[in-house]
Amino acid sequence: MAVVEIVQVGDPVLRRLARAITVEELASQAIQELIVHMRDTMRHAPGVGLAAPQIGVSLQLVVIEDPSEFHKGFTPEQLAARERTPVDYHVLVNPRLTFEGDELVEQFEGCLSFASFNMIVPRRRKVRVDALDEHGRPFTRSAVGWYARILQHEVDHLHGVVCCDRMDPRTLATPENYTRFFGGKTIAEAKAIAGEKPRD
Repeated sequence: MAVVEIVQVGDPVLRRLARAITVEELASQAIQELIVHMRDTMRHAPGVGLAAPQIGVSLQLVVIEDPSEFHKGFTPEQLAARERTPVDYHVLVNPRLTFEGDELVEQFEGCLSFASFNMIVPRRRKVRVDALDEHGRPFTRSAVGWYARILQHEVDHLHGVVCCDRMDPRTLATPENYTRFFGGKTIAEAKAIAGEKPRD
């Protein structure tokens, strides 16, 4: 496996606007090897997505995979509430997101570049992504629920945005405290436990 170090929040590369990749550049050995490194690093972490800035490379490149084995710790009801179904491995080059509707959904999420923390983040429920695949072929996908969340999270990285920028800050929790206080709770229950934001 070609596993590389994942950059952590505070590194300036996570705050830059990533550069688009030309079709000619995409065909190069260097970019194709970068894709393999990203895939292997994502799987090793493990995670469901990884953007190139997360390994220190400021390019518009994302890998995504949400295999069924990642769903084994959830009940059918929890998966349905998250609208989470398996997503096959795929590569997004120069992705552009379009929001489909105004519906927002709040869920806990984490980030490989914000290691050891979970937080509630509001995201659009439905999006469309237009991108190139690893061979330079254009494609379009519509996504709903958890897959739409993954897309938004990873494309944010290409624009210098980290999930903590969008989170409900009162729900920020270590994995231990997430399990202790929020695990198995609905989002409404978790927000009630976290309490209301103090007034200015």
